[in-house]
Amino acid sequence: MINNDIAKIGAIAHNFTSDAVMPSGKIEKKFNLHDFLGKNDSYGLIFFYPLDFTFVCPTELISFDKRINDFEALNCKIIGVSIDSVFVHSKWRETSIQDGGIGEIKYPLISDLNHKIMQKYGVVNEDASVAYRGTFIIDKNLIIRHISINDLNIGRNVDEYLRILNALQHAEKYGEVCPANWNKGDDAMTPTDEGLKHYCKSNGDNL
Repeated sequence: MINNDIAKIGAIAHNFTSDAVMPSGKIEKKFNLHDFLGKNDSYGLIFFYPLDFTFVCPTELISFDKRINDFEALNCKIIGVSIDSVFVHSKWRETSIQDGGIGEIKYPLISDLNHKIMQKYGVVNEDASVAYRGTFIIDKNLIIRHISINDLNIGRNVDEYLRILNALQHAEKYGEVCPANWNKGDDAMTPTDEGLKHYCKSNGDNL
């Protein structure tokens, strides 16, 4: 069944209220996405993953945690979501990385026991009844600006989301567009015919 109300680029990120394990380890019974981000306050990155205590998943959560300072420098809050209960989330946080856990990660883990959040965001794997590896970047006005979805067996490149955030913020600040393979500090271009010609004259050989 096609859901015409699922999350999409340019739309307000679907709000939700659910149980969460916070960075302190405390369980919050009514975590609310929009309240957590705050309008005109911070960017957000929501990532869905299949299950706690699995294989690819802990590598992704640890990778996001290791780069948390880089995300915070871009004023971006990280939120992880799976269908596990907050009690399973808590146990996973209490398990060392060496033993298959994730340690005391520094961002919230949301419990989507009833699967409603992953349905709203259009990342449901119907066969396994878990979420695909969906990632959503949200701007300070709560607008979705990036969506990517990996199959279950393909881990994410966390550094790519930092690149996208840098590109988004560059475009917002300078009114330029960021071409293929752009990284912070690279030339961008004005969105005009002349801007494209100028960019390609200087950078075309590196594309």
